[in-house]
Amino acid sequence: MTDAIRRSGLPCRFWETTPLNRMSQNEWEALCDGCGKCCLNKLEDADTGEVALTRIACRLFDDGTCRCAHYEMRQVIVKNCIKLSIGNLEQNLYWLPSTCAYKLLFEGRPLFDWHPLISGKRDSVHAAGVSMQNRTIPEYEICEDDWEDYIIEEPI
Repeated sequence: MTDAIRRSGLPCRFWETTPLNRMSQNEWEALCDGCGKCCLNKLEDADTGEVALTRIACRLFDDGTCRCAHYEMRQVIVKNCIKLSIGNLEQNLYWLPSTCAYKLLFEGRPLFDWHPLISGKRDSVHAAGVSMQNRTIPEYEICEDDWEDYIIEEPI
């Protein structure tokens, strides 16, 4: 058991034994690896439905910590912010990054070794080069018509 898990009071490797729909709020929140990819603006191709990530982050995204600057109030401040839950997970899978723990577990796949729940280190996601830490541009700096110029390959 990692120190981080022990301090959190969460059961060791709970994600392997607890189905997503039976997780407590603390367990659900702990699945987030802190990569910041869900806070990136995405472009969806109207013909194919394919979703592309951009380097353009939500105005609330803190590029240094890869966290929302106003997490508890995010849906009030950003009207189209999606609060991921077991009730809306399946309909949102298409835009979640391929490394997302929620998506991986929903699809019956294991977490990556760099995931903080596996490594026991909160910044292992950054050390692995998987996060968007120090890689984004705030959405208010780029005209929406130019977002296509900022499409990126997902860091994995």
